[in-house]
Amino acid sequence: MSHRLRLENEKETCAYAVSLAETLKPGSVIALSGNLGAGKSVFARALMRALGVVDEAMPSPTFALIQTYDGRNCRVAHMDWYRLEDRDEIEMLGIRDYFAPPWISIIEWPERAPELIPDGAIRLRLHGVDDNVNARILESL
Repeated sequence: MSHRLRLENEKETCAYAVSLAETLKPGSVIALSGNLGAGKSVFARALMRALGVVDEAMPSPTFALIQTYDGRNCRVAHMDWYRLEDRDEIEMLGIRDYFAPPWISIIEWPERAPELIPDGAIRLRLHGVDDNVNARILESL
């Protein structure tokens, strides 16, 4: 069942990520879509902090493709498929290993290979709104 939620600022976006983190368990996969600048990385960092990741930098995995972290009672894999061209290139990264415990996976740009996203993944889309540059619409798909 899909729903839409308006988040008025970064604080509300981060608060939603914290509430989502409370529902996750090892093996959870979050597929996070949205245009460039939609707030995917902000959301992902807030989610990772809520999962117990203490790494201060938490750089976007745009160039590394996959960044891994130790969380509280889990490991966290943050993936960015933006620069990847096709399913085969993504699959060669061994991504399926990250879809099972002890991992919780956060995937930015899952639309690059939607068929690789496991059933049961939490699919979210963020996008901006015209009347407030800081606000976002979060859709669960």
